[in-house]
Amino acid sequence: MQTALRSLNSDSIIGINDLRRFIKGWILDGEYRQLSPRTLELRRHFLNKLVWWLEHEGFESCGTFEIRAFIGYVSNGHQSEKGRWGNPALKTAVKSRTVKDVHGSLRTFFRFLVAEGYIPASPMEGLRPPIHRPDQIQPFTEEQVQTLLKASKASQQSRRDEAIFLFMLDSGVRVSELCELDFQDVDIVNRKAVVRGKGNKHRAIYFSRETGRVLWRYLRERELEPESPLFESKRGERLTRYGVRQLLERLGETAKIEAVRCSPHTVRHTFAVMFLRAGGSVFTLKEMLGHTDLAMTNRYVTLAQADIQNQHRQFSPVQALKRR
Repeated sequence: MQTALRSLNSDSIIGINDLRRFIKGWILDGEYRQLSPRTLELRRHFLNKLVWWLEHEGFESCGTFEIRAFIGYVSNGHQSEKGRWGNPALKTAVKSRTVKDVHGSLRTFFRFLVAEGYIPASPMEGLRPPIHRPDQIQPFTEEQVQTLLKASKASQQSRRDEAIFLFMLDSGVRVSELCELDFQDVDIVNRKAVVRGKGNKHRAIYFSRETGRVLWRYLRERELEPESPLFESKRGERLTRYGVRQLLERLGETAKIEAVRCSPHTVRHTFAVMFLRAGGSVFTLKEMLGHTDLAMTNRYVTLAQADIQNQHRQFSPVQALKRR
């Protein structure tokens, strides 16, 4: 094994069998350091896809060339006749953020291998990170929010769907955080919940009396233990991120909303913009959203200020006098 490792270390190219073993070690290291389940899930997903792609393309080892080609496939795999990852249903391009996350996970993985002494240098060091173009923020209008809320009240699981929509809109919670919430994490009397965000960091989120009332109306119909998931699927299982996304897409179809994507991220955008429009502090919003710095939060500030400018143009007192 030592001889094989010396040969491996000489050019930082890793055989697939060694790669599989190193991936298991990296995930175990993350579990040992108590990284969040979401972080571990993403790491496992991205690295397993790397192994799948290497085997699919007939590569027996992994180095800088293969990594560059793999990241290119992540960006363009939807153009394949068989779809990305050999799935015909995956014909949509991924976001630039996803490509950046793949690059970041691979970079962290290979740096781990260097730190553990498995390879002398990371094959990622010569690869520049892909360009990340943030999505244009487009929240729901107040009218769209009302139609979505009406649609939730008319759905098959109306109490659950109304509670989910209001809870997300009122707190700005991430969909991954929402799905991980247990009954014991929520204090309905004081109208707050504790979520585990990115980097395994805990923070408090808050909701209104009306949201608390709708949430309790949904919860009181269930037999709950402290560890019971806050929101369940029809089968009584913990609701997944995919399940929440499907739910919002169904509400969007019922509400006949076409101009805006009906997704958990859009609800989070809408919370942030409406919070600022109502006079909320950007520093408070940063903490509520769980952002590590103000860079992302300021994107919402720009949008909210543009809205204020448009409102002034429409309702300027001096302009109104001139019209009269």
